[in-house]
Amino acid sequence: MSFQAALAAQALPPLLLAWLALAGGLLAWPRRRLAGALALAGGGGLLALATPFAAGWLRASLEAGPPADGGPAPGAIVILGADSARAVSGMEIGPLTLERLRAGAALHRATGLPVLVTGGPVGPAAVPLARLMAESLAADFGITARWVEPEAGDTRGNALLAAALLRAEGIAAAHLVTHGWHMPRARAAFARAGLPVREAPVRRHAPPAGAWQDFVPRADHLALSWWMLREWAGRLAYRLRDGAA
Repeated sequence: MSFQAALAAQALPPLLLAWLALAGGLLAWPRRRLAGALALAGGGGLLALATPFAAGWLRASLEAGPPADGGPAPGAIVILGADSARAVSGMEIGPLTLERLRAGAALHRATGLPVLVTGGPVGPAAVPLARLMAESLAADFGITARWVEPEAGDTRGNALLAAALLRAEGIAAAHLVTHGWHMPRARAAFARAGLPVREAPVRRHAPPAGAWQDFVPRADHLALSWWMLREWAGRLAYRLRDGAA
């Protein structure tokens, strides 16, 4: 990243607003310390989460080690839905879901195994994500999903409903396609559902190297930090509910 690009990133919202909050906190601190502290914490926290360094370490904290290859031979490929996007023509799959479909399609071509897509509606009266995934898989990759699971509302539901579909077909294990930062929680959910899975992550990432560019806030990394914090919140919710990660 050039110095000019780094400066431009700070001059646009939302980072500009975070810098203003930080400046407001510094100005308020001498006379109104509580208000100043809150503004400093809010502005400084936003700027910190927007750095590639913080976002990268949050992601690294979620990703496990190399995928394990043991267990029963998979008889299917399970692709988990993630997000959707609203277009003029209606709902479409989002970028995270598209990345998972691309990885699942490559795995299908390499193994010849049938594909299961899973994901329920993302809102009231919305088209189930799994149906959008099946349409994209056919139109964009020329692959027909054998199973479309349109009811699951979360990762736990993905695991329970996909496992039931596959067991009904006599399939005892599957490849699991999702992002590396989501894989540990998804793998644990499938284990509790009684279906062994072999990890097939979209990708894994190296932790930030600590170069100066890693400490320059960028709005896109603020979004990445949000996804990683959301995943940690999901892990906490599953631990409280199920007593497991």
